[in-house]
Amino acid sequence: MSDLLTHEEYRAIAAELNPAAMSFIDGSFRPALSGKTLPTVNPATGETLTEIAACAAEDVDFAVQKARESFDDGRWSSLHPNARKEVLIKLCKLIHQNRRELAVLESLDSGKPIRDCELIDIPELIHVIKWHAEAIDKIYDQTAPVGPDAIAMVVREPIGVVGAVLPWNFPLLMLAWKIGPALAAGCSMVVKPAEQTSLTALRIAELALDAGLPRGVLNIVTGTGVEVGEPLGRHKGVDMVTFTGSTATGRRFLHYAADSNLKKVVLECGGKNPCIVLDDAENLDKVAAQVVQAAFWNMGENCSAGSRLIVHEKVKEALLERIQAHAREWRTGDPLDPANHLGALIDKGHFNKVSSYLQMGKDAGHSLLLGGESQEGVFILPTIFDGVASTDQLAREEIFGPVLSVITVASYDEAINVANDSDYGLAASVFTANGKKALRAAQSIRAGTVTVNCFGEGDITTPFGGYKQSGFGGRDNSIHAHDQYTELKTIWIDLTDDAVDGAID
Repeated sequence: MSDLLTHEEYRAIAAELNPAAMSFIDGSFRPALSGKTLPTVNPATGETLTEIAACAAEDVDFAVQKARESFDDGRWSSLHPNARKEVLIKLCKLIHQNRRELAVLESLDSGKPIRDCELIDIPELIHVIKWHAEAIDKIYDQTAPVGPDAIAMVVREPIGVVGAVLPWNFPLLMLAWKIGPALAAGCSMVVKPAEQTSLTALRIAELALDAGLPRGVLNIVTGTGVEVGEPLGRHKGVDMVTFTGSTATGRRFLHYAADSNLKKVVLECGGKNPCIVLDDAENLDKVAAQVVQAAFWNMGENCSAGSRLIVHEKVKEALLERIQAHAREWRTGDPLDPANHLGALIDKGHFNKVSSYLQMGKDAGHSLLLGGESQEGVFILPTIFDGVASTDQLAREEIFGPVLSVITVASYDEAINVANDSDYGLAASVFTANGKKALRAAQSIRAGTVTVNCFGEGDITTPFGGYKQSGFGGRDNSIHAHDQYTELKTIWIDLTDDAVDGAID
């Protein structure tokens, strides 16, 4: 907590903010061509923060045109790798200098707790961009083993114009996950932030221009999914779309690509992630703390949230007692109060959706161990339902709220079967003191990330994405993310003398 300010200090920063509200295209803030706007609201208070540009297809066309110009003339794509690196490093420095402003703006716009914005989101934003920046001049291309009569070079080239469509749950982090590798690879971008949370993306674009990023390389087009997201997905001038969000919306981008120019599509979608606690798990108090973090971090508005606790019957009672004790320490309230672990849900519509699952659990007769209630506004208390079956809706559907479903099992094999009984496969955790069981579980669980004796997503060095309906086409983070924003080209050079010998004869 030493790095955090007081509640009053954060409120003072918030009172002084004057966020940019127009789209950012070709290095300038611009209103929508139609002149239309839409409100962006502080979820915690219901107050309108500002009116953002309500862009549409014609704005997407203009942004793609400017991105294409910037890519084709090489102002960024052909820049020396070291020069691109220096620009992104400078951007990281500017983000650090403006970190308090960005943290408060993120909290106001999304309802996220300021403690998470300050201690997790902003440091990770900087770390992700810096990591990809540092990789720019350290990635080597290859030659193929083709023998002495030819040289075959396999080189990476930036894929071109990238459309990035972002979610509202981690606005800054997901922006970093997209622009870090794409800009490092030399691409130009058109970014559509979620209409609920556009303000920090606009500020980052402004800082990127100040850092020396050329005009037209990073464009932010604000608006709704129908008016901006779909035209971006269908645009024939876009070479690739990267999307993070719901599985239902992700499917649409595959249709958009098929109906337009077969652009490359990378999807990071939903999850219904299992947290397995076996009967030999050690230090149940630590396990309980990890389970609470997995289930309730960011109000459960997290695609990798551990929302299914699959616990062995022998340790269930002792573990649930500890989980409830830890969960009661997670205060819910004003996101700008650093003492609060949980803030507001993103908006009234999502609040109503999560609330419907609370009622569903009660109507189904599940045992309500904790929470199950809302506070004034769009705040929901951490909730735990026991007695849930793997076939119940609470165990199968992504709630995207602070709701933990407890499923009891009697064996290791049953735990693995329940974990894999899902349409999703994004992340999973297993807690056991037996090393062989841990490795067997990690191999057996059909998920993109499996953590052992902890909850997490890995870090920037490890790829993040999912199996089954949790992902498609690629991964975020790591060198694999960098590669997916490039095309592979083979350059074949013939070294034989046949043509010369023929001329002599």
